[in-house]
Amino acid sequence: MSRIGNAPISIPSNVEISVDAANVVTVKGPKGSLTQEVNPEITVSIEDGTLKVTRPTNQGRHRAMHGLYRSLINNMVVGVTEGYVKELELVGVGYRASNKGNLLEIQVGYSHPIMFYIPDELKLETLVEKGKPPTIRLEGIDKQLIGQVAAKIRSFRKPEPYKGKGIKYKGEILRRKAGKTAAK
Repeated sequence: MSRIGNAPISIPSNVEISVDAANVVTVKGPKGSLTQEVNPEITVSIEDGTLKVTRPTNQGRHRAMHGLYRSLINNMVVGVTEGYVKELELVGVGYRASNKGNLLEIQVGYSHPIMFYIPDELKLETLVEKGKPPTIRLEGIDKQLIGQVAAKIRSFRKPEPYKGKGIKYKGEILRRKAGKTAAK
């Protein structure tokens, strides 16, 4: 069983955290500000430069929420200090990606290019290097939003198991299948 909820979150000196009466946690840092509503049964307290999340009972749902909210708040602290980056690679002949501001245009083997608008909270960059597959780079402070947008982009053409063509996360290991063998 994970005991992640019991681990205190150390607050860096350049981060300001406030908890209001409605149990809404606001984290402000050098990269921006994030808010998260916390279930009223879970208690969030700040003492001596650390943030502690406590649960009222040892019930299964309280234990689950305990770890969840601790992780969400920790992700917010990391996001406003360091930020998050997610990179996707387009593997396949003729697969291309380009962007104009936050409008992403990808060509991944369909008869038409796919146009996808990235939310303003994220920074989008497309990289094309000779000898390497085109790369889409997402950068921002909200881990949930980056993961959701990256998953949506990946869903336009998931990697197939035979040749590995498609949109995949950088460093993702694909399970490959053997394919047909010629029978004689």
